[in-house]
Amino acid sequence: MAATEQIASEGATPPYWGDARKHLMKKDRVMKRLIPQFGAACLQSRGDAFVTLARSVVGQQISVKAAQTIWDRFAKLPGQLTPAQILRLKIDDMRAAGLSARKVEYLVDLALHFDGARVHMDAWSAMEDEAIIAELVAIRGIGRWTAEMFLIFHLMRPNVLPLDDVGLIKGISQCYFSGDVVSRSDAREVSQAWEPYRTVATWYIWRSLDPLPVAY
Repeated sequence: MAATEQIASEGATPPYWGDARKHLMKKDRVMKRLIPQFGAACLQSRGDAFVTLARSVVGQQISVKAAQTIWDRFAKLPGQLTPAQILRLKIDDMRAAGLSARKVEYLVDLALHFDGARVHMDAWSAMEDEAIIAELVAIRGIGRWTAEMFLIFHLMRPNVLPLDDVGLIKGISQCYFSGDVVSRSDAREVSQAWEPYRTVATWYIWRSLDPLPVAY
C-alpha cells in the first residue's frame, strides 16, 4: 500500500504535499499565485477516526467559526473524546454546548457504531475512496460531505473533490470566476487541472477564504 493511502497517525502530514504543490503551481495559474502565500503550512491529521467524524458532524451546514466554538464547548464535556465516554453524556449537556437535537442523535449513533465495532477501520487503508464513502454514509447523519471530510482530514487521500462543500464552491467562484455563481460542473471543470491532487488544491482554496487552517 502506498504511503499516501495509509491511515494517518497523530499530527501526520501528507508525504505527497511537496510534489502536489509543485504540480499545482505548474498546472494552474491560480494555484501558482495562491500556494506561496501560505508558506510551509499544510494539511494535518488528528489521527483519530472517531474524533474526525464527530468534528465533521458538528461542522455540518454551519460556518467554520461557529463549528469551532461549539466543538470547543462539546469537547470539554467528556473526560476523553472516546465513543464510550460520549455515550455517557447527558443529552441536555450536549444541547447546552450548542448542538442541535439532530446532531446529538447523530453523535450518539456514531459513538454506538464505533463502540460496537460496526465500522471496519482495519480495512480502510486498502479500500478505494468511494467504497469508504459508501460504508460511512450508512451511519446515521453522515452524508457524502462528511465522508469526504474524513477522507481528507483522517485518511489524507490526495484526490478528493468535495463538491457539496460551500467553502470550496465559494472559493472557486472568487478565485476563478470573479465572484460569479459557480455550478458543480464549473467546479469539476476547474478541478481537472488539479488532478491527481484535488485534496491539496481544495485545502488552498479554503485557505483563500480563511487563512486559519481547519482540522477535523
